[in-house]
Amino acid sequence: MATSVHDDLEQGRQGRPPRQGMDKVVFGVAAGLALVFLLYGALDSEGFGETGGSILGWITTNFGWFFVLTSGAFLLFSVFLAVTRYGNIKLGPDDSEPEFSTFSWVSMMFATGMGIGLMFYGVAEPLTHLNTPPMDMAAPGSEEAAHLAMEYTFFHWGFHPWSMYAVIGLAIAYFAYRKGGGNLISAAFRPLLGDRVDGPTGRAIDILAILATLFGSATSLGLGALQITGGLANVFGNDGYGTTAAAIVIAVLTLCFVISAVSGIDKGIKWLSNANAVAAALLVFFLFVVGPTVFIMGTFTESIGGYLTHLPTMSFRTGVFGGSEWLNGWTIFYWAWWVSWTPFVGMFIARISKGRTIRQFVVFVIAIPSLVSFVWFSILGGAAFDLQLTQGKDMKALVDAGLETTLFETLRSYPLATVTVVLAVFLIAIFFITGADSASIVMGMLSQRGDEEPQRGLVVFWGVATGAVAVVLLFADGLSALQTGVIIVGFPFLIVLIGLCVSLLKSLRQEKFESTLRGPLRRTVIEHQRERTPSDQG
Repeated sequence: MATSVHDDLEQGRQGRPPRQGMDKVVFGVAAGLALVFLLYGALDSEGFGETGGSILGWITTNFGWFFVLTSGAFLLFSVFLAVTRYGNIKLGPDDSEPEFSTFSWVSMMFATGMGIGLMFYGVAEPLTHLNTPPMDMAAPGSEEAAHLAMEYTFFHWGFHPWSMYAVIGLAIAYFAYRKGGGNLISAAFRPLLGDRVDGPTGRAIDILAILATLFGSATSLGLGALQITGGLANVFGNDGYGTTAAAIVIAVLTLCFVISAVSGIDKGIKWLSNANAVAAALLVFFLFVVGPTVFIMGTFTESIGGYLTHLPTMSFRTGVFGGSEWLNGWTIFYWAWWVSWTPFVGMFIARISKGRTIRQFVVFVIAIPSLVSFVWFSILGGAAFDLQLTQGKDMKALVDAGLETTLFETLRSYPLATVTVVLAVFLIAIFFITGADSASIVMGMLSQRGDEEPQRGLVVFWGVATGAVAVVLLFADGLSALQTGVIIVGFPFLIVLIGLCVSLLKSLRQEKFESTLRGPLRRTVIEHQRERTPSDQG
């Protein structure tokens, strides 16, 4: 879910606006809340965990349906914009052209979706659902469970999360480049709030966006640290290194990010991002070739069909008749995680999409990354499925031992295992660094009135804060605390996304209304000019 944006934001920049000063209110309040959270978690981790659990229980019990309903609504809203007359509107002036080629545009979106999450859950999620089927809808390890496992994995990583990214990215790009509102999330609320976006209300939206990005990024970094320690244990034949080792990994890699930010090695970070994308492609291609190729292709084909067939049912299942615990731990967690990532991913996608039409934006932002995710899970999950269903390997024991090690144990079952395991650890580490880099830049932009090149001090502060939050969550309760934190922060930002949809639709309708008026008015003026006599024209 991350890519370096230093160079990507620089490419195609034409006449960047004057630098903006730091918004002391936005930065001060967001930083203060983050520090309060850190102190509470560090000084009373037990009480912190209990409080977070209570809040989480209240949200999921009373508002799980809200996450489910709104996530489906975002997808329907995106499709509505693409297929109606609004789809022809450009994200920029009518004569604007895309700054990036379609290939580069899609490649950068692909990089945004290829992050620690896909590395962590690439094998772990399909295997978990295979052996613990969603909502007990099938017998563990059965053929039906395999179908459910891949369909729900596609569901969690497909159209729904990318429609959330599309909604916020579309709103930011429309108001920033067509309406000249600036690169702030609050700026997209001007049709609803008027000049109040320049006051406390607008600042509150940007503060919430910073906190959502902070917790979403920290969750990814925590997952990455757990998986890196699992990979190192696998390489060196150790049983495991524990939470302390994961905290050390976070500290070391955060230091790497800080050094890169302070020294300004933009090209180095971009090189790492490109190398990471190539290495990820090589990893899955190698596994596809040396693994059960036919089985993987069959898995992909059947899973796509099952996903599309059952998408409406899965989209609106709340667990009210049973299975709510599973939904809370997986689907609701994912929807909240994606919501918390929308400020970062949305601002990044908006920046690279200037000059595209709304229809192009929706189709490419939702369809292409989803397809990449489907291929990714079909290869990694399919290879693991083959080991259990065809070769009789006890993959359930791997899941029970810890989700962070499932990828490495799967790679161990195929040729050149040492090379592929080391490559996987490298991928996770670089995703960690570039993820902190990119998310911290966005938090710096929000702290500096939307400036596309925020002060390095702000970028470093938010990078360190992200690492610190990840460490606190790991010590509080590991993976469970990571999920708790992201759901708690993602819930209020869901309201922001709904507001963005309303604001965007209101502005689009106003624009279309004005365009229908301009047409007859223009024809009236032309006809009037034709009727004028030469003497009238002087």
